[in-house]
Amino acid sequence: MNIRAPRSAAALPPEQAAPLRRALSGSADVTVFVDGTAHRLPGEAQAAVVDLLARLSDGDAVQVTSVAELLTTSQAAELAGISNSYLRKLTDAGTLPVEYRGSHRRLRRADVEDWLRSQLRRSDPSAAEPAASESSTAERGEA
Repeated sequence: MNIRAPRSAAALPPEQAAPLRRALSGSADVTVFVDGTAHRLPGEAQAAVVDLLARLSDGDAVQVTSVAELLTTSQAAELAGISNSYLRKLTDAGTLPVEYRGSHRRLRRADVEDWLRSQLRRSDPSAAEPAASESSTAERGEA
């Protein structure tokens, strides 16, 4: 996941918000054009884009930001197949990045999965290849 700064957009002036509101109320289909090529968005992405456009059409200012899936130490340890105490040692040593919410540790799922892949490569370099290609195939939506 790329880390990008949040982006804010001011409210649309009424003369721009009204036509957008009319267009949104008349259709459930949202097609995005990138360099002249039409792309149909998957359901969740479409819902997010429609919500963004609806807020702008209502005259609201908006802010877009990314949200990483954060895990508790128990969830991260279970995902990694290690004990909670070993996971805490990894975070204390800086091996696994951790964020604190008050006194509670939170770990990004992607960081735990990256650490798992690195452990697999270290123990058996040939075993890491199929998992990496399967995950990249899944990310592209291929079977």
